[in-house]
Amino acid sequence: MRDFLGFGVVGNFAFHLEQAGEASTFALVKTTCDNAPKGIFPFYVPNAHNFLSNDCFDNNYLIMPEKTLVQAEPEVALRCELEYDEDGKVKDIKVKSFMAFNDASIRRDTTAIKVSQKKNFSNASKGFGNEILIDKFDSNGICQNFSIVSFLKNQNGFFRYGECAKLSEYNYFYSTLIEWMKVTFNTQKDYTVLENLSSITKQSGYIKEAIISVGATRYEKAYESYFLNHGDEISIVVFNHNKYSLELIESFVQNDTQIPDKSDISILKQVVK
Repeated sequence: MRDFLGFGVVGNFAFHLEQAGEASTFALVKTTCDNAPKGIFPFYVPNAHNFLSNDCFDNNYLIMPEKTLVQAEPEVALRCELEYDEDGKVKDIKVKSFMAFNDASIRRDTTAIKVSQKKNFSNASKGFGNEILIDKFDSNGICQNFSIVSFLKNQNGFFRYGECAKLSEYNYFYSTLIEWMKVTFNTQKDYTVLENLSSITKQSGYIKEAIISVGATRYEKAYESYFLNHGDEISIVVFNHNKYSLELIESFVQNDTQIPDKSDISILKQVVK
């Protein structure tokens, strides 16, 4: 069993929820300011007594349920260490590394009450690329030099799937994100599509290690309404934009070139089954 928690931040990149048709889902969720994330959802809790305990990670394949509409969600994930106080509240979040991540999600599921019910949908509904160590999680650190982009290969060819964006373009990042997550872990209640996070960390036995995906980026206009098909290949790349051009990254992915330096590029490739 993978002994870490899996959480995702929702609504942390401008206009993604609108593109994904999910904005109305969060209409009742109030935030402290207009660009604040909407909340945090669990997608993997190893000691849970429900579907969240299902090991949903596969870094080679994405398995879709039958008769289901699924979109990939290209984003960055942080490997973190959660520190709890004597009352079980999260008192600190230390970021260790970052990576490319696919937070694939079911769309148009009218039976799903919570966000989490659209996330852990098979034994291969999530995937992450190789980890890149973080020196310091602020604007003077390594993340400032990285961007994220994604690609789709299907029967019609090879295409840019998600926009190329700098990690610094996330609405909340660095200390702003960490402080917001600490508050949210301790205060988010079971309300509309979100869940009580304190009860989830308690149920886990206060597992310290966590992978936290920090929000899906925007799709290219042509693919904001594209649902995955069997045989599609999704590639999500986080790369050092000071060392590699977008054109070179695209060439690496299209030609299946071996990654030259795993400290500069995190890549996830999944074939849809």
